[in-house]
Amino acid sequence: MTTDVRRARRWNRPLMFLVSVMAVLAVVAVVGILVDPRVLTGAPIWLKPFKFAVSFVLYGATLAWMLSLLPRRSRAVERAVVVIVAVAVVENAWIVGQAVRGQTSHFNDTTPLNTALFAAMGAAIMVLFFAHLVIGIVVLIKRIPDRVAHSAVGWGLGLSLLGMLAAVPMALPAQDPGIEGISGAHSVGVADGGAGLPVVGWSTTGGDLRIGHFVGLHALQALPILAILLSRFATRLDERTRSRLVVVAGAAYGVLTVLLTWQALRGQPLLRPDGVTLAAVAALVVTTATAAGLVLARRRRPELALAA
Repeated sequence: MTTDVRRARRWNRPLMFLVSVMAVLAVVAVVGILVDPRVLTGAPIWLKPFKFAVSFVLYGATLAWMLSLLPRRSRAVERAVVVIVAVAVVENAWIVGQAVRGQTSHFNDTTPLNTALFAAMGAAIMVLFFAHLVIGIVVLIKRIPDRVAHSAVGWGLGLSLLGMLAAVPMALPAQDPGIEGISGAHSVGVADGGAGLPVVGWSTTGGDLRIGHFVGLHALQALPILAILLSRFATRLDERTRSRLVVVAGAAYGVLTVLLTWQALRGQPLLRPDGVTLAAVAALVVTTATAAGLVLARRRRPELALAA
């Protein structure tokens, strides 16, 4: 166990520094939830800092592991990583600062300072987006030797970009709730801060754009986990087949992200889909199952793959 931790620390020092800082912040936020009785938009005021800290722990650790798989170092990747770490630290400092002040961190136009802070953070997130894009391009160019891992990492990086884009509608004019001092919203058809699912807070009475955003972002973990499971438990399948299954899963995951965002934009709660949404989900399931079946039907036996 100690050896594994030491090895993980060497994956990427800036990213593992970020993971350490965010882990500490998560603990601080838990303490805040327990001792600070303040509530903001229907949730404990320290819940958002906690969720963002945990999210960046997962993001930083996963990205560091992915970069450890590259055959050689890249100066462009190293610079992009420094940018990502800087933006992540600044963004979380802003979120914590707003919590301390008793202010919302997003869509807050109540004062010139809050407006400027939100605009600056929006610009910073765009910088992070492009730094993440640079890493994705380098990974595709340099190619991770393991074909299954290469597919999983490539799709994971790409779909996490889609997840970032899924948050854009939250700040568009169509999401302006018409309330003075608020310039956007994550809920559609209802006000932010209403009834929601435990922990995540996703609206149970209207659409919620955070769902597609969340699902898309965590493709960064979901696709590599699938690749690891295939490599460990589907050893009878050759590498090409496992890689193709990851591609099928990645395509389905991307469609699901878009579908969830589309459902939210129609003001529909996640757990109360209408017939059109159910039909779209059924079509996705059938298409994915068919594609996976075709991949398996064309698979090669391990001994034939070795002979080839």
